[in-house]
Amino acid sequence: MADAQLVARAATPLVEIIRDITPDQLDNPTPCAEYDVRKLVNHLLFWGPSLEGAGRKETVPPPAGSEAELDLTGGDWAAELTAGVQRIADTWAEPGAWTGTTHMGGPTELPAALVGGMIVTELVVHAWDLARATGQQPRWDDELLGYVHDEVVKTAEQGRQMGVYGPEVEVPATAPTLDRILGVVGRDPGWSR
Repeated sequence: MADAQLVARAATPLVEIIRDITPDQLDNPTPCAEYDVRKLVNHLLFWGPSLEGAGRKETVPPPAGSEAELDLTGGDWAAELTAGVQRIADTWAEPGAWTGTTHMGGPTELPAALVGGMIVTELVVHAWDLARATGQQPRWDDELLGYVHDEVVKTAEQGRQMGVYGPEVEVPATAPTLDRILGVVGRDPGWSR
């Protein structure tokens, strides 16, 4: 699989989901326990420039203030988020984005391929969160989901230490790949509002 297309393939369903979120759904809970739809959209808007910058090997810190203090969902947040996700996909479509090292908004250098894998995972998992919260059905191709599964298995312990993955949810080994991804990152694939 060509690394250059991974982020775009993960992002396409997310963009479709964002476009179909209605204003009355912003207060819906999501499977990501600390976020409702509005807070999850805010999270994606808050960190998006850092994810885009990582693809260019630039350190782009998040906005001043904490994520919890800032509400970036005013105005046409859907258009802003769609454009931001597209910029992330475009930046990571450049083959050089996946080589060497980069930063995720802070001073720590990480392998660019690791960061790219984290971004693909972030887009898939949060798209699923938003879809579940708003009654949508995202779809990704099996090859992409296989890649994401391999990435989350490789980084599960690190993800838990960083607080980005919750405790693993047991999912049968015969479950669909997306369900197994969700279980590794601490989501219940059967979650419903």
